[in-house]
Amino acid sequence: MIRVALADDQHLMRAGLSALLARAEDITIVGEAADGAEAVELAHTRRPDVVLMDIRMPRLDGIEATRRIVADPRLRAVRVVVLTTFDTDEHILDAIRAGASGFLLKNTEPAELRAAVRTVAGGEALLSPSVTRRVMATLARGHAPADPARLARLTERERELLREVAAGRSNDEIAQRLFLSPATTRTYVSRLLSKLDARDRAQLVHIAYETGLVRPGGA
Repeated sequence: MIRVALADDQHLMRAGLSALLARAEDITIVGEAADGAEAVELAHTRRPDVVLMDIRMPRLDGIEATRRIVADPRLRAVRVVVLTTFDTDEHILDAIRAGASGFLLKNTEPAELRAAVRTVAGGEALLSPSVTRRVMATLARGHAPADPARLARLTERERELLREVAAGRSNDEIAQRLFLSPATTRTYVSRLLSKLDARDRAQLVHIAYETGLVRPGGA
């Protein structure tokens, strides 16, 4: 059972999300928060698998709440999906930089919402290829790569895998493209997470663009 916490300052929004997710037999709501501070506390007390986090909330906004959850080693298993009405590069980048595992618009279809929760709970990043290319490219546009030496610890094959992850491809897609078994692909991705000290695939995407391994338009 996937345990989900909801953080949004609008009661009707939380009620709506709860109703939509409750229709899935494999998802249960373990708590709700009306602001970022409550969301952080809820993460500590209920230890959800996924937190659906609004961005604009009183006391503590969703970006800072995400940052605090991700930074706490006791909450390493908790994944955050930022949920917002604002489809802008700035918000997506802020969310990923804070450690969010994905970004979802509030007008997402119910089936897509439930699928998104399952995706993130399963350890995948919630970043479609189109969003990945558009948003992460802004990291590289007009800026020198940040700490490109960070990639020195990777083999050429691992860099190849990182490029595929940065393109927003799933493990199965990567396996097909690089003629690997799914198990071997998972091993490579796990090795990338360890070597680059990344929390999840969303951070791997961020690192690939930030270090200059992937250039705008080249993912």
